[in-house]
Amino acid sequence: MSGVLAMILAGGEGTRLMPLTESRSKPAVPFGGSYRLIDFVLNNFVNSGILKIFVITQYKSQSLMMHLKNGWQVSGIPGAFIDSLPAQMRVSKEWYQGTADAIYQNLTFIRDQFPDHVCVFGSDNIYKMDVREMLNYHNSKQAELTVAAIKMKSEDCAGKFGVIEVDENGCMIGFQEKPAKPKEIPSEPGYSLVSMGNYIFKADVLINELVKDQQDSKSSHDFGKDIIPKLFPRGKVFVYDFSSAKIAGEADSAYWRDVGSVDSFWEAHMDLLGNSAKFNLHNPKWALHTYYPPLPPANFVDTDDNESHVSMSLISAGCEINGATINKSVLGFRCTANDGANVEGCVMIGDNTIGKGAKVRNVILDRYVEIAPGFTLGYDIEEDKKLAAQYKKGKINISDNGIIVVGKGLRLGY
Repeated sequence: MSGVLAMILAGGEGTRLMPLTESRSKPAVPFGGSYRLIDFVLNNFVNSGILKIFVITQYKSQSLMMHLKNGWQVSGIPGAFIDSLPAQMRVSKEWYQGTADAIYQNLTFIRDQFPDHVCVFGSDNIYKMDVREMLNYHNSKQAELTVAAIKMKSEDCAGKFGVIEVDENGCMIGFQEKPAKPKEIPSEPGYSLVSMGNYIFKADVLINELVKDQQDSKSSHDFGKDIIPKLFPRGKVFVYDFSSAKIAGEADSAYWRDVGSVDSFWEAHMDLLGNSAKFNLHNPKWALHTYYPPLPPANFVDTDDNESHVSMSLISAGCEINGATINKSVLGFRCTANDGANVEGCVMIGDNTIGKGAKVRNVILDRYVEIAPGFTLGYDIEEDKKLAAQYKKGKINISDNGIIVVGKGLRLGY
């Protein structure tokens, strides 16, 4: 893996996840109680033995860079690094104009590493991938570019993802960036093959294409809109079928979810729960590393009036469950649920307090949100809309599916 360099695109603004992205970039959004979104792609590279990693940041990057500093330092391994590359305006007076421009503005760091192959991956999807399998496929095809792809219902990917056509050998023969009417897989009506936003380039091909793209005044400098459509008709561009991915210790390893919206973010958390969770956080053969603050174990105590009941939930370190009921929920670090409180289908980012006798259902609480004793949220949509209207626009959002997101630091019911 010494000839492989990873470039992780981690500058996403994440406007559809507001207010979770009000003060942090999308890759820095906490997920699964103990993690952040960027941890999953980082674990994929590290578990695959790829330890030359640049993380390209842009919007509201401070919390992301602190997370990398605290949890992802590589030391003692010659040539290994996980370094952040903030936007520095090295080649122009502008911030990154697109995904391709973000790589172009950092070409000097690629050249300094003399790689044979460059992995350009996104940072805000939930999945596990042994990147070595994709690299082996890339090399076996002698590809200039390999794009990771997954099958998805056509109605679910319309206007959201790049849609790919392939021949019987896996060679790309068609590509549309986020079409309103995705082309379906000929043998599987109703389904389309979509790009995961993960690319492996031959290093010299990547550099040449980025330099040419930068000289095109009409280009939007984006991989999906510009680089891939120009490269596949004249180059050797192949498609890696993610459904064939294998992870040690797991029977089905092809889980992939984009968490670009509030509803998909909540649904991905629900996928972590239950006896047969769709996404397994507990596989010792594919450890998921992150930064863990120095905290005591979660504590569950009974009160004079109520026992603590927790079912189908993930409870992180430092949590205090004091005679409360927690069901189908994910609690981040240092959350407290007090006597008689009921938490159902919720995602608590961390440092949250649920007051005595309060009830919350299908709610996402950003950090430091407090719910007053006896307060109810998520049981009456009209009352919830009235509550949201009382706050600055965007501080409380209600999704299409009725999931309520409460912005950082709000104290509801006090």
